[in-house]
Amino acid sequence: MCTVSFVSVDNGYFITSNRDEHISRPSAQKPQEEVIGDTRILFPKDPKAGGTWFALNEYGVVSVLLNGAFVRHTSAGNYRRSRGLILLDVISSDNPETKLWEMELYNVEPFTMVLFNSELLEFRWDGNQKYFRPLDKTKNHIWSSSTLYEDKVIEHRAQLFDRFIDQNPVIGASDVVNFHSTNHDDFENGFIIDRESGLKTFSVTQVVLEEDEALMRHLDLLNNASYEVPFSSNQLIL
Repeated sequence: MCTVSFVSVDNGYFITSNRDEHISRPSAQKPQEEVIGDTRILFPKDPKAGGTWFALNEYGVVSVLLNGAFVRHTSAGNYRRSRGLILLDVISSDNPETKLWEMELYNVEPFTMVLFNSELLEFRWDGNQKYFRPLDKTKNHIWSSSTLYEDKVIEHRAQLFDRFIDQNPVIGASDVVNFHSTNHDDFENGFIIDRESGLKTFSVTQVVLEEDEALMRHLDLLNNASYEVPFSSNQLIL
């Protein structure tokens, strides 16, 4: 929930996320399917709040969460609803974009959501106002959490991503995972962090969307475990 990339390839998309948390927080459960409302959803569950930072539904909709909106904020501590549960509210709805427009976010901590629903949307909530930005799904994109990284670091990470794209004219899903799994010689601001404050990269999660098939990969870095969960449906919309 602190680094997200979107990579467009000839036959689909790779959406990949690094989850950075304090070591006092429990590890997430492995990705499993749940039915929320009438929708089948695949996601790794956060046992603390029951939500998630990354989810895929049976229609090929993907939603990924990052902490913070545009600038670093001071957490108020107690909020009305977890951002991870907000994500599940969105991806389980019949129309995720409309849900974002209509849902009340008062007293919800600032966040950024990357939403892919045949089109790519960046949504930000800064604690007072909603911001919607449609993006070109034929292009590649990267986001870094404003709560963990200063602007100059975010720019540097984007440059590393651009260099990775430029140096790899043919990119596979595993290439992107490997990129996300490298600290780039920087444990403070690399893609795999291990800070003295206790902040650490817990996992790397990826969804591969190709035609009528979807696959979720989850690398649990703390427990040295990896999972691959196919999620097939004839209703995927790319």
